[in-house]
Amino acid sequence: MEDIKKRIKYNKSWNYFFLIIGLLSTFVGLFLLAVLFIDLIMDGHSRLTYKFLTSFPSRFPEKAGILSAWVGSFLVLLVTALSAIPIGVAAGIYLEEYAKKNWLTDIIEINIANLAGVPSIVYGLLALGLFVYFFKFGESILTGGLTLALLILPMVIMATRESIRAIPNSIREASYALGATKWQTVQWHIFPYSLGGILTGIIIGLSRAIGETAPIITVGALTFIAFLPSSPITSAFPFISFEWLFDPFTVMPIQMFNWVSRPQKEFQINAAAAGIILMLMTLIMNGIAIHIRYKFRKKIKW
Repeated sequence: MEDIKKRIKYNKSWNYFFLIIGLLSTFVGLFLLAVLFIDLIMDGHSRLTYKFLTSFPSRFPEKAGILSAWVGSFLVLLVTALSAIPIGVAAGIYLEEYAKKNWLTDIIEINIANLAGVPSIVYGLLALGLFVYFFKFGESILTGGLTLALLILPMVIMATRESIRAIPNSIREASYALGATKWQTVQWHIFPYSLGGILTGIIIGLSRAIGETAPIITVGALTFIAFLPSSPITSAFPFISFEWLFDPFTVMPIQMFNWVSRPQKEFQINAAAAGIILMLMTLIMNGIAIHIRYKFRKKIKW
């Protein structure tokens, strides 16, 4: 009896030890993030004005802004989302619900897991050969969006599969018992219940994409651009234009890199201000992911 009590006490001590280590690790990460954010605010808060958001880059730091950069980031992210989300979610549903468990699906699963850890520059080189030279899309918004779509596609597939895998089999069995088909079960039960986790993975993937620099530079994003892409809305029928997809572009991380590489202190301040905006965009996207996950989990009652 004494040996059992000592063993339990020993195990509890290790539990408290790992609890403390986990808390310390969490607080260290949060502390470093807070220090970085405060340092950016101290350096760049003076440039956070409406004019900074609505002005084009300039060789004069006091006149420079991020209009073309944040518009380019938005459009590239739009192409990324429209490309990666439908394919990634559909692939995740197929692999988890429809694909037979054999050597082929095992190879696909291993490759998806490996692709999620490939350095982003490799995706840039792949996109350079595929989209720029083979498909002749050029150094355009379409190329940038498709490049980032390739980057986050494994993350979307894995998030979809993990969310679907978390659904108890009793949900499927109950649906089949009532005469529902495979697709009806997926459409009305599996997909809605897993949607919170899927959306969380999607937004986290997009949060990563918005801060990527290496693959975008590889496919030819400009470091200085003082004009906006073509308007997607026209006055002539059919009133929608896709010319903007093939326009040159820049994004927020590249604009920051351009300013940081310059010796003038004023450009460093501009880069800090752009960094604040980029970090706020990322934090907002992650906050939305947490809120969506909470709301969907609250609605679901097993």
